[in-house]
Amino acid sequence: MTDTITDPGGISRETTLHVRDTCLCLHTQRAARALARRFDRAFRPLGLTNGQFSLLMSLNRPEPPRQGEVADLLTMDRTTLTAALKPLAKRGLLTVEPDENDARSRRLRLTGDGRALLRRALPIWQEEHAAVDWNLSNPAALREDLVKLQASAEAP
Repeated sequence: MTDTITDPGGISRETTLHVRDTCLCLHTQRAARALARRFDRAFRPLGLTNGQFSLLMSLNRPEPPRQGEVADLLTMDRTTLTAALKPLAKRGLLTVEPDENDARSRRLRLTGDGRALLRRALPIWQEEHAAVDWNLSNPAALREDLVKLQASAEAP
């Protein structure tokens, strides 16, 4: 790769193209946005976004999780999670309740309407997910690599 400086900023066009073509952060961001748009379109008839589907699905547990547990699972800060919960609670899809064992903590409970919406959304997710997997040469390896990337990025 030649590194001829062609602009006053001191970084060559070749370097810019190299970063564009090899940056894993850029490529994962672009792929994540494309997937988000795809699933947003699929869930639109239900009035859901892909993020709301993931959030509701994360509440589908035998015991209502603490808000912090959900934030950790979804890698969201608590302020962002609180903002994401409000429209779903307003629609009656979940409730935010005090934790009986810790007054500082809140538990998130999926309502009957929330479960019903998830039952309607799941076949859409399955169909879209199968279509995405079909286009990948090795979806299981990609998932494993993404988990490794996340773990290595979060390591000290």
